[in-house]
Amino acid sequence: MSDLIAVAERLRQQTRPLRFAPPVTHVYAPLDYAWAPHRLYLERFGVETREILFVGMNPGPFGMSQNGVPFGDTAMVRDWLGIEAPVERPRHEHPKRPVLGFAMRRGEVSGARLWGWARQRFETPERFFRRAFVWNYCPLAFMNESGRNVTPDKLPRAERDPLFGVCDEALEAVISHLRPANVIGIGGFAARRAAPLAQAAGAKSGTAPHPSPASPAANRGWPGIFDSALRELGIDLDPPRD
Repeated sequence: MSDLIAVAERLRQQTRPLRFAPPVTHVYAPLDYAWAPHRLYLERFGVETREILFVGMNPGPFGMSQNGVPFGDTAMVRDWLGIEAPVERPRHEHPKRPVLGFAMRRGEVSGARLWGWARQRFETPERFFRRAFVWNYCPLAFMNESGRNVTPDKLPRAERDPLFGVCDEALEAVISHLRPANVIGIGGFAARRAAPLAQAAGAKSGTAPHPSPASPAANRGWPGIFDSALRELGIDLDPPRD
C-alpha cells in the first residue's frame, strides 16, 4: 500500500463519525462509495516526490462526488487520466444530486478547465504528474435540502473544527510524502488552509485562481490567468520532455 493510500484510508475513517446539522441535510463521502477510482488515482499518480502540490477545497457535485478524483470532470478522468472503475451510491442520496459515476454526462466546469489546462500545457498525464499532484483538502461534499452546495468554510465552528483537524492532518501527511517545493491553493480557502502546513514543511505556499464558473474572472480566459499566477509565484511552466 502506498503512503497516500494509507493517508486516504485514515482520512475516510476519521471523517465517518463526524455529524453535521441543518442547513446541511446530505453529506457525500466519495472516498467511501467511489474508493475504487480514487485508489487508482493515488496508485497511478501519487507515488513519488513532486515539485508542485495543488490543493483544492472539496468535491464538486458533478466532479469528485461522481468519480472520486479531484476536479473530476468525467470525460477528463476517463479519457485523459485513463481512470475508470465501479462507483457505488451514497447511503443517503439527495434526489436532486444522484451519483451516476462514470455514467454522469454533465460536465464539471472546474475540472474540465483544470485538467484541460494540464493537457494543453503538458500533453500527457505522465508529464504533468512528474511535476505536480492534485489533492482536495476536504473529502466531503455538503448539500442543503434544495441540493445547493454548502462549502466547508460555511459550516458552524463546532462542526468545522473537528473536520478541519483531520483534513489538516491528512494534508500534512501528503506534504510529508510528496515533499513539494511549492504548495498552491486553488482558491483562497484552500490556500489559507495549506499555507501554515506548507511553511512548517519548508515549502513555499501561494494562491492560484479557482476555475469555478462562479468566478467572473475565471470565465475570462482562466488558463492564461492561472499561468500568470503561477509565474508570479516563481513556477516555471515549461513542461518536461521525454
